[in-house]
Amino acid sequence: MLSVLLLNGPNLNLLGQREPDVYGRETLQDVVARLEKVMEEWNGRLEHCQSNHEGVLIDTIHRAKGVHDGIIINPGAFTHYSYAIRDAISAVELPTIEVHISNVHARESFRHHSVIAPVVIGQIVGLGIDGYEWALRSLANKIGKK
Repeated sequence: MLSVLLLNGPNLNLLGQREPDVYGRETLQDVVARLEKVMEEWNGRLEHCQSNHEGVLIDTIHRAKGVHDGIIINPGAFTHYSYAIRDAISAVELPTIEVHISNVHARESFRHHSVIAPVVIGQIVGLGIDGYEWALRSLANKIGKK
């Protein structure tokens, strides 16, 4: 059975409200429901955590080792400076995919660099919330469980 941890960082609790022209009108609950439906099809399990606090995300990543097969993470603004989240992902040695709803490379220059990218197996950017589902399907294919 496939078990995946879905992590969402700061301000993603405001999906559907915050800058809908950039992030869309669907909520984080819509994202989670969509991925849970896919996991049900595969008889898998999805755990979700959203936090505006770096330490909560790090603790959740640490607890994933030995529990989950992989991680999907949208680190939000932590993408650009959280070496602590980067190190946590590296330490647990779980295949991880980084997701961004908007095309961060077409936005402000400070959004172009990810300190997380070197420790993930891939990034999906600019596909809206569809990117989460693509990440889940890619992760399942990589792990070989679905």
